[in-house]
Amino acid sequence: MPVLLSSALHHQLLAEAAASYPHECCGLLFGTPDRIDAARPCTNVAGNPLTTFEIDPAALIAAERGSRSGGPRLLGYYHSHPHGHAEPSVRDAMDCARDGRLWLIVAGDTITAWRATEGGALHAAFDPVTILPSSP
Repeated sequence: MPVLLSSALHHQLLAEAAASYPHECCGLLFGTPDRIDAARPCTNVAGNPLTTFEIDPAALIAAERGSRSGGPRLLGYYHSHPHGHAEPSVRDAMDCARDGRLWLIVAGDTITAWRATEGGALHAAFDPVTILPSSP
């Protein structure tokens, strides 16, 4: 199933990745199964943010709790690959929960979407998802 991403959010993610360079940026995605309504930047608490990302656990727990109590629905995550390609790395596959959540990856001026799933087409962990543009 494709996912809608507004031009405003597209630009927000590109700008955040550029501002975080040379570190990986990361954050949370909120919306409905077919539309991303918001992207919330989070602190990258990875030991080496030049090559990996880890979303601040406090931000992730707060988003999960908020989602369960009627707040915005947590759809998934995003991060950048400042020196790589806009596709999940082997490291991403090793670290992901194959829970069906959406992953956006930003590299340069490209954003791709992936669904974390057991036995996925890429690294047996991710299936590609088409991003469709939507109005802001």
